Amino acid sequence: MARDSDAPSERVRVKRVHERGSYDRDTVHAILDAMPICHVGYVVDGTPYVTPTLQWREGDRVYWHGSSASRMLRKCEGAEVCLTVTCVDGLVLARSAFHHSANYRSVMILGQAEKITDPAEAEMRLKNFVDGLFPGRWDMLRPMAGQELKATTVLSMPISEASAKVRTGMPVDDDEDYELPIWAGVIPVRMQMLPPEDDPKNLPEADQPDHVTAFQMG
Repeated sequence: MARDSDAPSERVRVKRVHERGSYDRDTVHAILDAMPICHVGYVVDGTPYVTPTLQWREGDRVYWHGSSASRMLRKCEGAEVCLTVTCVDGLVLARSAFHHSANYRSVMILGQAEKITDPAEAEMRLKNFVDGLFPGRWDMLRPMAGQELKATTVLSMPISEASAKVRTGMPVDDDEDYELPIWAGVIPVRMQMLPPEDDPKNLPEADQPDHVTAFQMG
């Protein structure tokens, strides 16, 4: 785990419980790869908003997309934004209310969002997004129509000003509280993938492909 001095900027330096902070590339990338859902914070006319969406990572950049008519995407383009990802791994029950907590892995990225303006690159990034989750799916789909691509905006941001914060393990109680006859521990939490459900409108020959039957999340 990196030291506090390794923070890429003061804006992303973990100050509260700083020992949980990490700034190394592998830790940040692993958390982004484990959770496709992110929250993007931005400002519209002086009012802050946070919008949930899907993200994916390619190298040292993070991408997200949506409708070209989306206010979030239009306001984010060329602006400073904050993108966060969180994985909840457990609920931590202590011997006092004050020391209850959660086990988690989180990332915060600050930077300027950039719109992918080249249609060919935008389509390539969307293909990488789909195939990153479901390997081989893009090529079995109906080709993307020009109007669909025009109606979709892809934004990108470098993963250069980022920090991770991670908590693991059991509750940390006051020394005297360990003498209390109160149960304490961790309730593990995980995102579970259930068996796929077929669309009733599937054609009889539309069997589940391998990327559906073998789907897994990090």
